[in-house]
Amino acid sequence: MRKKLRRDGVIRILEGAGQTRLVSALAERGSTDLGKVEPVVRRIVREVQRRGDRAVRRYAVRWDGLGKREPLRVPEEDLDQAWAQADPKLQDAIKRAAANVRRYAEWQAPIEWRRDIQPGVSVGQLVRPLESVGCYVPGGRYPLPSTLLMTVIPAQVAGVRQICVVSPRPGKATLAAAAYLGVREFYRVGGAQAIAALAYGTEDIPRVDKIVGPGNRYVTAAKKLVAFDCAIEFLAGPTEAVVISADGDPDCIASDLVAQAEHDPDALCVFITNSRALAKDVQENVRKRARENPIAAQSLSRRGAILLVPSMEQAVEVANRIAPEHLTVPAPFARLVQRAGSVFLGEFTPQAAGDYISGPNHVLPTSGMARVRGGLSVLDFVRVIACQQVTRAGIRDIAPSGIALAAVEGLRGHVEAFRVRCSHA
Repeated sequence: MRKKLRRDGVIRILEGAGQTRLVSALAERGSTDLGKVEPVVRRIVREVQRRGDRAVRRYAVRWDGLGKREPLRVPEEDLDQAWAQADPKLQDAIKRAAANVRRYAEWQAPIEWRRDIQPGVSVGQLVRPLESVGCYVPGGRYPLPSTLLMTVIPAQVAGVRQICVVSPRPGKATLAAAAYLGVREFYRVGGAQAIAALAYGTEDIPRVDKIVGPGNRYVTAAKKLVAFDCAIEFLAGPTEAVVISADGDPDCIASDLVAQAEHDPDALCVFITNSRALAKDVQENVRKRARENPIAAQSLSRRGAILLVPSMEQAVEVANRIAPEHLTVPAPFARLVQRAGSVFLGEFTPQAAGDYISGPNHVLPTSGMARVRGGLSVLDFVRVIACQQVTRAGIRDIAPSGIALAAVEGLRGHVEAFRVRCSHA
């Protein structure tokens, strides 16, 4: 059987030339190849633009399991009922996760400030929330109430007035989480049609300023297509996990790799170590754990690897080149980390903690985008606006320099803007 079709859960151990080729390929990887789905997505987006709810409903009935007479918008009583009927243990879990995510988001929130940069010249920043956002919550292979928490709560902390949630086949747990957060605009629609509806608006679904949240290739391609008309946070691809350890517990390491691999058959999972014995122990542990998890087994066989390196410093250097979505590293080496979506310190910090309960956001950059940004945060839902004020004394002081710069650029109007104020100061 060809290597790309292997599903046995055996993760490869690489060193030498094979490792070098893999790391180079990963360092240069781009976003998920969307070429195959883009023509279909383009047709869906255009049809939603032309026909609005009729197109959205047709696709939702065909692909999202929406009943022909079922409304696109989930009635508020259905949301409230989902929460009331949720198992108390689930309610407690949602409450605890929501509290941690909210507190972390509050700590992240930018603040307004104003300072004198020099006598007579004060500068600062204003912080204003976006007016409306759309949160995409996947509802395919697994219901993801956690993604609803991760996308809605930072928007609430930012002060966004209108928050719309779209999700295909939303599970009861997702509806319950929405009810707990006070979400009232929840639509039973997914895929490219949901993204188009949020980007351009329909009779029932309002147009929003920004769309956030992960999805499949159709969702990602749609976000890419509408990005010039409606802001997005980033294009997210399959899950990525890198774990670094020299002497950790192979059970813990393998459990993280298998956990992230079960997200998607195309997930990327890499363990980096300078211990050959640990590499072999992790390889065997992964194989055993993946037996009962066919998606993880497929992912680990196709896109999993164990890299043997000379030192822990080199292990972190390799991780920085990969710029992974999730990175587990011993706490003493955190100072060396430069590129990662989210960092997990020590072997008692499972990457799953970030997926659900610890507080930091689990909507993270993939495909090397961690080179330039971190995960979703309150900053994605606000406008940070520069502010400045100059006094009479201040304009007399800064005008000569401003005039010199404007003159060398040949902008006479700018020169006059300084001179006229100096004449009145």
